[in-house]
Amino acid sequence: MLKIAFHPIYKHPLPEKHRFPMLKYELLPQQLLHEGTCTAANFFEPDIVNDTAILAVHDQNYYSDLVNLNLKPSAARKIGFPLSKELVLRERIIADGTIKCCEFAIKNGIAMNIAGGTHHAYTNRGEAFCMLNDQAIGARFLQSENLAEKILIVDLDVHQGNGTAEIFQNDDSVFTFSIHGASNYPFKKEASDLDISLEKGTDDKTYLSILKKTLPELLATVQPDFIFYLCGVDILASDKLGTLGMSLDGCLERDRFVLQTCYNHKIPVQCSMGGGYSADIKIIVEAHANTFRLAQEIFF
Repeated sequence: MLKIAFHPIYKHPLPEKHRFPMLKYELLPQQLLHEGTCTAANFFEPDIVNDTAILAVHDQNYYSDLVNLNLKPSAARKIGFPLSKELVLRERIIADGTIKCCEFAIKNGIAMNIAGGTHHAYTNRGEAFCMLNDQAIGARFLQSENLAEKILIVDLDVHQGNGTAEIFQNDDSVFTFSIHGASNYPFKKEASDLDISLEKGTDDKTYLSILKKTLPELLATVQPDFIFYLCGVDILASDKLGTLGMSLDGCLERDRFVLQTCYNHKIPVQCSMGGGYSADIKIIVEAHANTFRLAQEIFF
């Protein structure tokens, strides 16, 4: 059975200017239930992640300042959200959702976190709405429990996963791979193990050709026993924060190829949803819902 991490705190209310991006966390589960792609049995509520898992990735002083809301004003501004106990709790619950998804993925082939993809969180700081790096925490958990040795992170959000790249920059056991918009944030990018920067307006054909050539080559050379997939839908041409030119069908084909490749190679995959900022919320929900539909179609 497909297992999906979702907690009511994912819908944590924010000041008006931040509320729209959060709306998808409420609407996406409703859509999946309404159309019959999922039932209530597919969903589980994560808990608060234990500090040991977080401190395997993040600096203790940073984490303490974050939890106690003692970040310097300049550091808090880089995160972008007004800090609160509830917001930090939300990040800790998201990280637990990704950890539990890792365990479900090993059992079932795949598991999904409706939130997560917080790839701008560094070892010792947060950036761009990311405070704790959920997939990095998941990767370290798998290794600490001897559940995986070689891990591949496939980051197809329109924004480069700079925090993830920094966390694993000197670690050969985790291979970081990012396809992103060259003109998108972060404007000073970190070095992933493999970065592919795409020009403004890159279309479906170009994007998919690059992906379909690169991912199989990586599987052959990296030989991962676990994959993290950050499947942001901010690659769409309609995205307000993205610079690429992908269609809904192209985004769907991207997800189909990644998930089918994982399935064919029998490599467990954990998916975190990442970004999506189209002006029409229906487009965001549809693009994310496609990922869940494909997971059901391919794996179950």
